[in-house]
Amino acid sequence: MSHSLPSPLQAVLDGYSDPYAIFPALLPPLCEVLQTDRCFLYLRNPATLVCKTAYCYRRKPDVPDVTDSDWRTEPDGLIDEDPLYAAAMRADPSVYVEDVETAAASVVNVEFERQYFGHRALIHAHLCEDGVMWGILQPCVFGSPRHWSDADRAVIAALEEKLTPLAIAYIKAAGV
Repeated sequence: MSHSLPSPLQAVLDGYSDPYAIFPALLPPLCEVLQTDRCFLYLRNPATLVCKTAYCYRRKPDVPDVTDSDWRTEPDGLIDEDPLYAAAMRADPSVYVEDVETAAASVVNVEFERQYFGHRALIHAHLCEDGVMWGILQPCVFGSPRHWSDADRAVIAALEEKLTPLAIAYIKAAGV
């Protein structure tokens, strides 16, 4: 099923074909459309278990930048420590967390989220193909809970469909 995107996001996808150009161009308008504080893209090669947070856009400089400069081996035990990551690895549907502080422990490890990310509400959008996770797109909000609307969910569904092949192309081009 094909989903339509708001025009600022569709314009980026129409204007670029190279994933190395699309991703940094897409995150700022995505933060505007969703009214989030930060959005990052985590990419991983499922064959080699090499990963990195390739892009991170922050609307305010006081929001932490989580960009990785280099590819690294995926940490051991991450699926045991982070239920959101485990959901992505199972290629479950994307997870919409309205409040990290009150979400069920089966959904969010509050201490893990506080230590590594600091956000209060997030979308954990899984970029998966054939049951294999290649990446995670994560828009998030700091400081207060956030209700994710049907419109927000439609944007993410459309992006999952359009960004997954680009994420795979990016990883293959990186040769990691």
